[in-house]
Order: sequence, then C-alpha cells, then structure tokens
Amino acid sequence: MAGRKRGLGRGLDSLIPQGDAAGEPAVGFALIPLDQIKPNPSQPRTTFDEAALEDLAASIREVGVLQPVLVRARDEDSFELVAGERRWRAARIAGLSEIAAVIRDEDEEKWHNLTEALIENVQRENLGPLEQAAAFSQLMEDFGWTHEQVGKRVAKSRPTITNTLRLLQLPASIQGLVERGDLSGGHAKALLGIEDQAYAEHVAKRAVSEGWSVRMVEEAARARTEGGSGKTAARRSTVPRPAELISLEERLAERLDADVKINFNGKTGKVVLSFKGLEELERIYRAMFGD
Repeated sequence: MAGRKRGLGRGLDSLIPQGDAAGEPAVGFALIPLDQIKPNPSQPRTTFDEAALEDLAASIREVGVLQPVLVRARDEDSFELVAGERRWRAARIAGLSEIAAVIRDEDEEKWHNLTEALIENVQRENLGPLEQAAAFSQLMEDFGWTHEQVGKRVAKSRPTITNTLRLLQLPASIQGLVERGDLSGGHAKALLGIEDQAYAEHVAKRAVSEGWSVRMVEEAARARTEGGSGKTAARRSTVPRPAELISLEERLAERLDADVKINFNGKTGKVVLSFKGLEELERIYRAMFGD
C-alpha cells in the first residue's frame, strides 16, 4: 500500500478511525512532517538509550510505524509531543519525513469519542499480531490504562494482553516475518523464549524455510535454554512444563511488563529477566521495588 512508502505499518489503517466519504482525514489523526513536531519541554526524560533507538529504527524500516505518536496542536503548522518521543526520534533515524500521529483534542467529548473509536476498531478488525500489540500499547501509553483495563475493554484476558505486548520486543527481522505472514503469532511468542537474538533469527529463518510448527519452535527455544542442540530440538519430544510454572511466568511478566523465563529442574531453578537498555532495566527495578 502507498502508506508503507511513508513508513506506515500494514495494519495501521485498521487501528485509526478512517476519513469521511469526501476523503477528509478523521478528526484526531494525521500524517505530520517530523520537522513540525517538537519535543515536550516538560518531558522528564532527557537522555535516550542509543542502542534501543537503533533497534526501534530497524523495526520501523522493516515493518513501518505500528503505533502513532500522540501530539497536541500549537498552531497551524506546529505540534508538541505528548507521548512517543522514542518513536519520533527513531523515525528520524529510520529516514522518515513524516509520522502518523493522534492529535489530542482538549475537548474531552471529542477525545472520548476517539478513544471509543480506537477500541471499536481493535475489537472489530482482523489485526495481525504486531498491529494488535501496537494497538494495546497505544491504549496504555496514550490513555494511561493498565494491562487489566485494556483487557476488560477489548474482551481479552490480562495474560493475553501482556504476552501480545511482548511481541514488540522481537528483533526487526523477525517482526518482518510476522508482519508478512511468514510466521504466526504463536511462532513469534515461542521465539520470545530465546534470549540470544542471533539464534532467535536463525530459528525463525529455519521455521519459515522448513515449515516448522509452533511446537517445533518451542522445543528449539527450550533446548537452547537447557543447553541442548537446536538442530535436533524440533524432532524430540519433551516433558510438558507444569501449569503452575507457566502461570507464575505469566504473572511475573504482567507485573514487571517484561520477558520472564523460569527454569526449574524439580530441585533448583532460576528466574531470567530480559531487557533492552538501561532505561528498561531501571523501569523493571522500579516495578519490583517501587523506588
């Protein structure tokens, strides 16, 4: 679609309320030149992890902007960021000239209507896994909702919201395979269990070229974690993990909003938290200790 040339994600039009019959854009949404958007001077964050920005820029190059930034109009040709400065900065690195934006209207009724329209589209449209993850993230970031609140409004469980959001942590190359439909959402969630990015990309490519099932990808991820051979993992059977262990992983992941892996051999175990950059590590720390 033409929008992809502007750096838009494939499913973005399904998320954002559409224009009228005359082709006019919906109130609250626009493609805005990056140069017309200025950072919020009250933004408490003054430094951004360069490696994390590069990762996000790579994702934008691969699948486009999945989640619009949130801005408020200052005058006819000037906007101020309310949320999404990382996406705005990464879009510049990715070489975009404009970015999709939701324009915050100070009229509370109009803002409420836009919120309801977004929710309706998330529920109605057949979004891909990444677009769905971006939609949930949009509702949380721009409207201040928790995982549980998003789940209630879109009729999904809290663990489903948490696990879907984790897809946005995948390497850009894997996001591209998911966005193009070469890998399913189930494959993508299984790949989240592989900490080594290069190995995750290797498994993803094999899964596509050899037609691996989700179970085969899960076994490859488990073999890597347990020190086994990924080459034979897709063919060997494994003992199912206890439901209690899976539940604890999901609860920790939801509480910390992070990728959590619990390894337990029946006697001893360890909990592994994955993060990208010091900013995310600090956020996890604050979620754990509250200071």
